Amino acid sequence: MTAISGASASPAVRSAAGRFADFLYRRPNFYLLLLLVPPLLWFGAVYIASLLSLLWQSLYTFDDFTMTVSHTLTLANYTQLFDAANFDIIVRTVVMALAVSVFSAMLAFPVAYYMARYATGRTKAFFYIAVMLPMWTSYIVKAYAWTLLLAKEGVTSWFIHGLGLDAVLQFLLDIPGIGGNTLSTSNIGRFFVFTYIWLPFMILPIQAALERLPPSLLQASADLGANPLRTFRHVIFPLAIPGIAAGSIFTFSLTLGDYIVPQLVGPPGLFLGSMVYVQQGAIGNMPMAAAFTLVPVVLIAVYLSMVKKLGAFDAL
Repeated sequence: MTAISGASASPAVRSAAGRFADFLYRRPNFYLLLLLVPPLLWFGAVYIASLLSLLWQSLYTFDDFTMTVSHTLTLANYTQLFDAANFDIIVRTVVMALAVSVFSAMLAFPVAYYMARYATGRTKAFFYIAVMLPMWTSYIVKAYAWTLLLAKEGVTSWFIHGLGLDAVLQFLLDIPGIGGNTLSTSNIGRFFVFTYIWLPFMILPIQAALERLPPSLLQASADLGANPLRTFRHVIFPLAIPGIAAGSIFTFSLTLGDYIVPQLVGPPGLFLGSMVYVQQGAIGNMPMAAAFTLVPVVLIAVYLSMVKKLGAFDAL
């Protein structure tokens, strides 16, 4: 009797599962929504809710005397962002992020172009590994390694001395704003470290954009009498702009929020990431730290709206 009832229940279960599968098949939009609900709930609870919480905490008041946070709402934290010292931190970070993005694009384009148009087989695999290999190394290890490479008696100084470029190096170090006593304590040294760390994030999107460039366009340009320089200006470069814009999203945003490299390399001077670390970790001023945290969020949102017009999202 038990066997009979079990046998009769099994088709019923299968029938219910079959009806549910048929229901999902006839309603693909509902099926898609069902698949998206878990990640959307996670995204909303963890990301959006965290940002809203951060926004709310940025309105709290911090008592400098008692070093405590009160729930009294105020906009004073945002007005303090425009104080000379705080605004200088914002400008310093944005200028560095833009400089790193531009220089990374200049270095990445020739490598990406060779990978896309000329490298084949093992050569292309070698370039892929060479580009991605630094990304497999610990970020902290790379940052600390560069402090040794850029030191006064480091490999970089030895290499420059061997090429007889000591005068050029000293000229760069004497320039106000970018120089310093050594490369490891100068803004130009910090700039080189940022460029090295984020360069792979620029190479790969440009390479992907150039891979999609039809060879027939280059042949048509040559058939119409265009020389290689004109072909580059009017065919190759315009079609590579989405890849450059996509890569700049990474280099710009990652530089904007970095707080480790500014502490290890370069002269004294806070960046947005290190300012958030100081306000929250050292001082305990969570409202001011939250206000500073929202600055890169706003800047990146503005930047994304700009590069979207260049087709950056299509190249990601």
